[in-house]
Amino acid sequence: MPTGLKETIENLVCEKAPGPTPSFSLPDLLRALELIADKSIGRNKLAQELGVGEGTVRTLIGRLRNTDLITASKAGCSLTKKGLKIWKEYAATFKKTTMEKNELTFGEYNVAVLVRKSASHVSTGIEQRDAAVMAGARGATTVLFKTGRLVFPSSDNDVAHDSPQASSQMLKLLKPEGGDAIIVVSADNSRKAEAGAIAAAWTLLKDNNHS
Repeated sequence: MPTGLKETIENLVCEKAPGPTPSFSLPDLLRALELIADKSIGRNKLAQELGVGEGTVRTLIGRLRNTDLITASKAGCSLTKKGLKIWKEYAATFKKTTMEKNELTFGEYNVAVLVRKSASHVSTGIEQRDAAVMAGARGATTVLFKTGRLVFPSSDNDVAHDSPQASSQMLKLLKPEGGDAIIVVSADNSRKAEAGAIAAAWTLLKDNNHS
């Protein structure tokens, strides 16, 4: 069975992987792939965008190169064929957007992330909130799209009833389908909001999501 998104990414942040112990997080790695997929990017610019040091980004790039996900040259880092395949799998599973302040946000910076066909993996949303907080966010709220409407996981209450602005934004920006989950993450800066959203979303990626 070919190595999929979950195994590939988690192996890269595992201490047992070849090379020095990583000083980057899983959100750092996925954000790096997102930036490299957008366009070729140099090491200094990548470090600046991620908010990490030169040594950290050097280790990160080294691991991506060693697993044949990127090539690195004076022109910058670019995805390989294997890297593009992993990125397409990621992009088909996750969809992120910034959000304006609404009833579900409580920070200056807010990001919502949709995870395809993952509603059945949500219990109460506490696991997603805790993952977001550990990544630096202030908190997170998870909602599910079922029978044509957004609902809260613990109560099945209609989000549009209690939080009409939030519901309207999510429906417009993310266009959820049946069985999708959405996590709204709030933080004090954009990097922490991004990292919290990625970390929270990753908890919903199960081993059996992809072959």
